[in-house]
Amino acid sequence: MSEISNTIIIFDGYCNLCSSTVQFVIKEDKKKIFSFFPSESESAKLILTKYNLSEIKEKSIILYENGKIYLGSSAIIRMLMKLGGYYKTFAYLMFLIPKPIRDTVYSFIAKNRYKWFGKRDSCLIPDEILSTKEQI
Repeated sequence: MSEISNTIIIFDGYCNLCSSTVQFVIKEDKKKIFSFFPSESESAKLILTKYNLSEIKEKSIILYENGKIYLGSSAIIRMLMKLGGYYKTFAYLMFLIPKPIRDTVYSFIAKNRYKWFGKRDSCLIPDEILSTKEQI
């Protein structure tokens, strides 16, 4: 069995935008840094419960890394930094935008994501997702 990475992306598996983001990260994650849990999975629910984030799961991609949680635009920036290359440069540029502005834009997109990008009938579970809760 594969080992779960210490860097986990928790995402809304029904959201087309979130699922597309995960597919993008899977494609660009050459070093296999990330593991992926749809927020609907038992493994994600364990993390969300541990950090009192059950209500946030509907509004945000969550990055869990070595016991730390990153939400919203901070999660996106952290993901881009870990991908490296041009993505790291883009992350630095995003970081120059004040956090309240970044998070306002992120929240606006998150609030409208189903309307703009649609919703799946079933939860996306890419092959790279591991659902072993013992390693969390």
